[in-house]
Amino acid sequence: MLKGLLPQMPPPLTLLGVVLVLFLLYLLCSTPGPGKDPPGPRPLPLLGNLLHLDLKRLHVSLCELSKKYGSVFTVHLGPKKVVVLAGYRTVKQALVNYAEEFGDREILPIFRDTLKGHGVIFANGNSWKEMRRFSLSTLRDFGMGKRGSEERIIEESRHLIKVFDNFKGEPFNTVQPVNYSVSNIICAIMYGSRFDYADATFQKMVNRANENVRILGSVEIQVYNAFPWLRWCCSWLLVNQTQTLKNVKSNIEDIIVLVLGLKDTLNPQDLRGFVDAFLVRQQEESDQPGSYFHNNNLKCTVDNLFSAGTDTTATTLRWGLLLMAKYPHIQDQVQEELNQVIGDREPRVEDRRNLPYTDAVIHEIQRVANIVPMNAGHTTSCDVTFQGYFIKQGTIVIPLLTSVLQDEEEWETPHSFNPGHFLDEKGCFIKRDAFMPFSAGRRSCLGESLARMELFLFFTFLLQRFRFTPPSGVSEDELDLTPTVRAVLSPSPHQLCAVSRA
Repeated sequence: MLKGLLPQMPPPLTLLGVVLVLFLLYLLCSTPGPGKDPPGPRPLPLLGNLLHLDLKRLHVSLCELSKKYGSVFTVHLGPKKVVVLAGYRTVKQALVNYAEEFGDREILPIFRDTLKGHGVIFANGNSWKEMRRFSLSTLRDFGMGKRGSEERIIEESRHLIKVFDNFKGEPFNTVQPVNYSVSNIICAIMYGSRFDYADATFQKMVNRANENVRILGSVEIQVYNAFPWLRWCCSWLLVNQTQTLKNVKSNIEDIIVLVLGLKDTLNPQDLRGFVDAFLVRQQEESDQPGSYFHNNNLKCTVDNLFSAGTDTTATTLRWGLLLMAKYPHIQDQVQEELNQVIGDREPRVEDRRNLPYTDAVIHEIQRVANIVPMNAGHTTSCDVTFQGYFIKQGTIVIPLLTSVLQDEEEWETPHSFNPGHFLDEKGCFIKRDAFMPFSAGRRSCLGESLARMELFLFFTFLLQRFRFTPPSGVSEDELDLTPTVRAVLSPSPHQLCAVSRA
């Protein structure tokens, strides 16, 4: 009777054959190279070190292991051998001084399934190089980090203030309004115009991207990435994988519709945004065999930039508002500085130099939020000897950013929210070398300058207009700073009150 209710299992001999093949692969992968391997906990066959690790807080487990095994060590995530780099000096040396050797991207099975090697984030080789070069130059042409972006962010800040005003000081969840506002900045650069927050297509695209970030941090996806072959016999692994594929497919379908609309009205002498620039380049290279400016790269690059340009900055901003409600004395000092320097006029990027305390607070928000604790995985592009250890070509490498942003040798109080980390004795802003939330080297964040501008302007606009507090009956001490399990570390579900200061 149960036969029809259970997933169909492969024959026992097939399963045995798969296990034997994987065990042989494990033995081959475990064969020592020509030099000394980085140390690490002894792995079990097939399982590797999974029993040593908390998959819900993998970055914490890896930090703990670094205390025992040092700043360069090995773990096995299932059959996959991974070298972990911990601490500011080691991570910087690898990503900056050995940028070429550690410069390839690990393409996880879930991203092979969805993007198939196209785009600008989860890709390698000449296609990635061409897409990154084009994306950087084109984003700059359309104002990334410049005056053009400033005007877009100021306009969007006004819209966001109206949304917050509508709650009239009552508690609300900041997720959707903040995500929509931040997403509209990258959309304006991509397509040449913003979306209304009520636009159904826009809402679905943002919500799907946000859901994928949640799914990609799940234990199920981590197990799938370690053992993709298990999908043959474990249907529960396919639920999140299937939803991720569905979300990416739906967003790319919406991107195609938007691109076709722009293509119909394309004027090469009056480019409106990134998509126009790509379409013109595609036309110019239409007779060149092997051109990387094809439709798959267009769709995947736009999807990459849309997803990355929405969730990371929006999540950091939400952490900022939560931290202001958690530490009202710090919020007081920010607002006092804004009163003295800006008054009632709208903030501008040029105000940053005269707002050292506010700037320090924003930097400390990024450090404490630690939203991408394990970076995106790298792989070695060639054999490399690093800090006396041999790491062979194709080895997965995790530059552990949480160990940089919380390095006890670099930060006075690494586990506390302390804007003083970025201030000298006179209260002037100081840069810190170990501030690396955007990573470093060849794979550093494409949109760093845009994200920095967004965080400064959105944060100052909102703090100038509102005081952020917990809901009535909830004390500051009760606000939970425990992050949720996602591909990025996001605040736990919460509500805040945005009380007008007018």
